[in-house]
Amino acid sequence: MKLLGDGLIAFFSAVGVAGCFWFIAGAVLGLGKCASRNVRLVLSVSGDAPAMEHDLRDLLRLRRQLPRASVVLEDCGLTGEAREMAEYLRRRYDGVELKAVEEAPIHE
Repeated sequence: MKLLGDGLIAFFSAVGVAGCFWFIAGAVLGLGKCASRNVRLVLSVSGDAPAMEHDLRDLLRLRRQLPRASVVLEDCGLTGEAREMAEYLRRRYDGVELKAVEEAPIHE
């Protein structure tokens, strides 16, 4: 029984030490995050855009590394239903814009 107790203590100690290293590495490596407001992540979508929501979520995960970046859904000829989905996604997530290609230029 003592061997089992010692094994559990050793296991939890190792997990605690690994957790501390993980926390310290995250704090040190996370200091280099971009703070520029000029960063835009553009997702050009057209037609039915079946992967639009999945791709947008991938960009939002990427935006965690660029916290001040804006995400732009660029409408390159969406169908009516896909346009409604894009509007919904724009309202659902903060920092997401929806622009048609004819509007103000996105690529400056």
